[in-house]
Amino acid sequence: MTKKILLVEDDLILGETTEELLLDEKFEVVWVKDGQEALNSTFIQEFDIFLLDVNIPFINGFELLKELRDSGDKTPSIYITANIDTQSLKKGFEVGADDYIKKPFDFDELLIRIENALKKSFKSYDTIVSYDNLKYNVEEQALYLDEKLIHLSPSEENLVKYFLKNIGKILSKDELIFQTNRDSDGSDSVLRVQISKLKKIGFKITNVRSIGYKLEKL
Repeated sequence: MTKKILLVEDDLILGETTEELLLDEKFEVVWVKDGQEALNSTFIQEFDIFLLDVNIPFINGFELLKELRDSGDKTPSIYITANIDTQSLKKGFEVGADDYIKKPFDFDELLIRIENALKKSFKSYDTIVSYDNLKYNVEEQALYLDEKLIHLSPSEENLVKYFLKNIGKILSKDELIFQTNRDSDGSDSVLRVQISKLKKIGFKITNVRSIGYKLEKL
């Protein structure tokens, strides 16, 4: 499945160039030019990674990421900025950034940093995240059972990713519905069907009464 990137950049030339290069690498890109537009975009769809400028209109990059992190959004985030002084670096990591790259940047370096941030979001530096006999390929965004590809709907694939990023944590029903169905209407009944399918595949998911679900550690 194609990885989706939210690019937040108000420099029109740099934004257009970066968007074209990412599209050439087969990423899906949503390019916005200010912090408020970026925030609105995260409410209606899920992204695999954020690429954020700092000095953007309405809501600056630091405030934007802090608001997203405070709301529980754990999407990997990389700042692309000319602000590379020590205080800016400290501020960026304090609000939840995963990485920094200085403008002007080498595009190949950006690709390396994107790949690394995606792996780290699964608490791993490997391309493959294993769970018993299941293997999730971070780069392909594909799930395999004993080397056989498991076909998942987009919302089921989102659910798999979110559970794997939060193994051992209790996740509320509302949180799971929001994270996996941002572009459509979710419900408890749909979530139950999706989780039932994941259990049959081999995920050890327990129901935490009146709260939500937890993917058990092995």
